[in-house]
Amino acid sequence: MSDSSSADSSGVLNGDSGSTGADPRVASRPVGNRVTVVLGAQWGDEGKGKVVDLLAQDADIVCRCQGGNNAGHTVVVDSVEYDFHLLPSGIINPNATAFIGNGVVIHLPGLFEEAEKNQRKGKGLEGWEKRLVISDRAHIVFDFHQAVDGVQEQLRQEQAGKNLGTTKKGIGPVYSAKAARSGLRVCDLLADFQQFSDRFKHLAGQYASIYPGIPLDVDGELQKLQEYKEQIRPMVRDGVHFLYEALQGPPKNILVEGANAALLDIDFGTYPFVTSSNCTVGGVCTGLGLPPQNVGEVYGVVKAYTTRVGIGAFPTEQNNDVGKLLQARGKEVGVTTGRKRRCGWLDLVLLRYAHMINGFTALALTKLDILDVLPEIKVGVAYSVEGEPIPHFPANQEVLNRVEVQYETLPGWSSDTSAARTFQELPQNAQSYVRYIEQRLGVPVKWIGVGKSRESMIQLF
Repeated sequence: MSDSSSADSSGVLNGDSGSTGADPRVASRPVGNRVTVVLGAQWGDEGKGKVVDLLAQDADIVCRCQGGNNAGHTVVVDSVEYDFHLLPSGIINPNATAFIGNGVVIHLPGLFEEAEKNQRKGKGLEGWEKRLVISDRAHIVFDFHQAVDGVQEQLRQEQAGKNLGTTKKGIGPVYSAKAARSGLRVCDLLADFQQFSDRFKHLAGQYASIYPGIPLDVDGELQKLQEYKEQIRPMVRDGVHFLYEALQGPPKNILVEGANAALLDIDFGTYPFVTSSNCTVGGVCTGLGLPPQNVGEVYGVVKAYTTRVGIGAFPTEQNNDVGKLLQARGKEVGVTTGRKRRCGWLDLVLLRYAHMINGFTALALTKLDILDVLPEIKVGVAYSVEGEPIPHFPANQEVLNRVEVQYETLPGWSSDTSAARTFQELPQNAQSYVRYIEQRLGVPVKWIGVGKSRESMIQLF
């Protein structure tokens, strides 16, 4: 070490930098713009699309970071109901750029079908292709991935007596191919098409040998892919460079729209009844190429009760008249699958667990109006197994199926909240329900949903 430098007791180099007192070798760390993240805090279907739509009105960029067209977000604008699966729902904002990140898996026919279907509903998607950016590192879902997904579900049912309840959109198989390093990405499609075709045929052949009889039209699908190649070419960018420029450039409002939810996360969800991607906050960084220091607000979206599509443990489920009432009043049917959602009381053990992982800075509490007719409302506050309280959310499905839920009962409000537009206009017991949730979780509620439209989202601060 030269005479002009020394190390202090913490190991930090202190050079002789003259009168400025600054070390020129210690570069400043420009954080740049921070992104706002919206994530599901339960098993999905919490109403994330509504919250994203609210925030997207002032956004410059709205991003999807994971999942595929297994996700479904419904947005109602000017009485028109739009259903999104792959497109970020913020694409309705004509002034925003929609970005599909590298962590998303894209079924190209599904993307264009979705856009065309929503275009027919209203003017919200006019010119969508001019404001969509697709990461060149995103993996492509092929038709044979979807066929394999269906066969795998059938085999699970036959061999184990139960399946996973997937959407059969090919999501698991394409993420499996990604992890096995045999997948194909958007950048491959836009490069040498002959090389792409060879790899495509090889991958299709692998699946055909494992699952004889799956429907395969290799030449037909390649022909369609060649057409899609030219359609998406103007939309494709180096996603990392695109986002870096957005983060380090002039001030911008950047919004990240999570798909699925915390309890469906491949690592932290109720495995194996989960999706195949990380739909907690870590997936934002890996799915977009985003440094953690650029994550700002993290909003968790929570339904005022709990729902779940498909099979898997559900401690607060109500297989009774309460569950039926919630299902009917909440119109609890999956956007993607059309399956009825199972319904139950709000589960604070589950929400505390989701908060541990995501670090929510605020919550959006949706569908409060569905509880309007209940004389009393129960909330799950603790779990025990064989009479012994447990302080955590169990990882093992068999254990989770055996937990006993401790409930607290709160008075209902037995009045219509759908016309309320301020917190003060809510009945006192409804206000108390919201404050109870805040106090129990230690996270403030920023929005309360009392209906389907934009105007039905009450903002508290």
